[in-house]
Amino acid sequence: MLFRSHLPLYRQSTIFARHGAEIAESTLCDWVKDAAELLQPVVAAMKASVLASHVVQSDDTGITVLDKNTANGSRYSFLWAYVGDRDEVLFDFTVGRGRDGPRNFLGDFRGSLQVDAYAGYDAVLKQNRIVDVGCWAHARRRFFKALDSDKANAAAALEMIRRLYEVEHEAKEHGLDADGLRELRQRVSRVVLDEMRPWLEALRPHVLPKSPMGDAIGYALRQWGPLTRFLDDGRLAIDNNRVERQMRTVAVGRKNWMFAGSIEGGHRAATIYSLVCTCGLLGIEPWAYLKDVLQRLAEGSDPAPLTPRLWNAVRTTPA
Repeated sequence: MLFRSHLPLYRQSTIFARHGAEIAESTLCDWVKDAAELLQPVVAAMKASVLASHVVQSDDTGITVLDKNTANGSRYSFLWAYVGDRDEVLFDFTVGRGRDGPRNFLGDFRGSLQVDAYAGYDAVLKQNRIVDVGCWAHARRRFFKALDSDKANAAAALEMIRRLYEVEHEAKEHGLDADGLRELRQRVSRVVLDEMRPWLEALRPHVLPKSPMGDAIGYALRQWGPLTRFLDDGRLAIDNNRVERQMRTVAVGRKNWMFAGSIEGGHRAATIYSLVCTCGLLGIEPWAYLKDVLQRLAEGSDPAPLTPRLWNAVRTTPA
């Protein structure tokens, strides 16, 4: 309920009491702690699967964490999400937003990494020779913000981006595989982008660099290489909206539970969010999964086959 329905533990304790079950908030905290410790090896097995992906999408969001060692009693920390090829999402907690977060998590990953233009990823991209894939949703947002100050040019840019997304919708409607999608992008999307880049370059000297339109143009041109990488590989998405949708779960929860009670609590949240959100991607009921897996782990079962994907595969494979 804490990580799926976003009910803080003190509210759950109150709800249980109304139904005649007196369960102290501290007891619920201990249950979350013990469950997260049992589940950590399962998440470690899932991490290996995510890092074996051809492409990983990543994003991050901030959360407040109580910390008595700081001047104001709290610190602003971060949850990072990483989505792989197999409908699995891993969350990682860090006390700051520095480059060590993605660098430590990604380790020796050598595939494609789809992210926004945050500089914190630069070190791991260069060190590991990872292929940097851009996000057209991030680029589009900048042009959308420019509508109020430069409606004509911003609208023209948004129209070109709309045409790119039409290609993606068409491919989905026709069920194209990676090769078919690549061919369609080469035939249609590349024409749009070959038109868009010289238009942006010609427009750039005529707008203020720090204006919304100047910012949008600067972002698109600086990121042109990563933004156009999807043309050559049908396995790459046009944006990283998939991972951003996973971050919304944290954003909704954050409005309810407000903060993590400790740094350790941040790590526990990352563990449980990884499993709950992966269950969501795979269409698994989290309660059924966690109830079964926690029982198996308590009985000493090997955690490696108990990731949501593998657990579900056993149950959906015909006898």
